[in-house]
Amino acid sequence: MKKKFKMQDLDCAHCAAKMEDGIKKIDGVKDATISFMAQKLTIEADDDRFEEIMAKVAKVCSKIEPDCKIVM
Repeated sequence: MKKKFKMQDLDCAHCAAKMEDGIKKIDGVKDATISFMAQKLTIEADDDRFEEIMAKVAKVCSKIEPDCKIVM
């Protein structure tokens, strides 16, 4: 399943790149891209574990940039 999410308070392109790298390492994630300019996350992951994976994605993002939120 491929989905797009809006991101709030993503302040830094470097942080976006670090988040993208961290998200790609999560088991079940097939691909992920974060556009700093558009403030969007595009993720492709296993359908049956999507909610579990998104919880891990949120943890990765908040570790790198605590104020950043993924609008689900």
